Amino acid sequence: MATTVTVTGTGTPIPTPDRAGPGVLVAWEPSDGGDPIRIQVDAGRGTVMRLLGAGTSPGGLAAVLLTHHHSDHLVGLDDVLLTRWVMDRDQNLPALPVVVPAGPCVRFVEGLADRWSEDLEVRLAHTGRQQGPRVDAVPFDYPAVPTEVWRSGDVRVVAGQVRHEPVHPAVGFRIETPDGVVVISGDTLVCDEMAELAAGADVLVYEAMRFSEIQKLEEHRRFILDYHADTVEIGCQAQELDVPTLMLTHLIPPPTSAADEALFVDEIRRGGYEGEVVVARDLTSVTLG
Repeated sequence: MATTVTVTGTGTPIPTPDRAGPGVLVAWEPSDGGDPIRIQVDAGRGTVMRLLGAGTSPGGLAAVLLTHHHSDHLVGLDDVLLTRWVMDRDQNLPALPVVVPAGPCVRFVEGLADRWSEDLEVRLAHTGRQQGPRVDAVPFDYPAVPTEVWRSGDVRVVAGQVRHEPVHPAVGFRIETPDGVVVISGDTLVCDEMAELAAGADVLVYEAMRFSEIQKLEEHRRFILDYHADTVEIGCQAQELDVPTLMLTHLIPPPTSAADEALFVDEIRRGGYEGEVVVARDLTSVTLG
């Protein structure tokens, strides 16, 4: 068995030519040759292209999980749904489950196909297909404590609160496979809720901001310090949790060189973390099992 964690997008709302929007693909391959279970967490710009780069496609996804309703985490979901349908030559794919906290994400997901009704009407008539793309919103209440929200066979998904105010609700996800535990923060401050969700994790995928750099910006641009995770504090928390592997994504400011990436590592080490640090680029992956 093996579980692979691939960062499909390390970017932010500010576009760069080499970083797709936020997303993480977790894929479990059973040892008996059965079908893999592939889960995409968030779907920022360019997600479909990155899925192909990771060796899969939208049709290979068992589910999509959304952490919160910021546009940079959602804008690629239309493409995931539509491309999945266009590529379905056998016309037998089930509805795509999209697991979301109750609130704005549910309305966004339920309106996906409606936004493309004219396009789909033409495609259906031209191809003779009987049914357009289908999405199955799977909402869950904002969890007071980490709570199971989806399961498929031996793979379990748990959601937990994070602190990304004023965005509410916002959650992180804990994906448990027979190989181990992967925790994905979504967007958040370093907080006790993240510590609870990430306890016992083998791989912790954390959004990362170098506060030391953002504090140098003009005052009106420093508002992003209010709801993102400082690299030094991440290092402190990851060390306290004794997490073996820490992957950094949603990188602010975006590194443009190996030297810039090393600055992220240096600040994680300043927080006391002694485990493996991976400053992710798009399609960086680690494997459990």
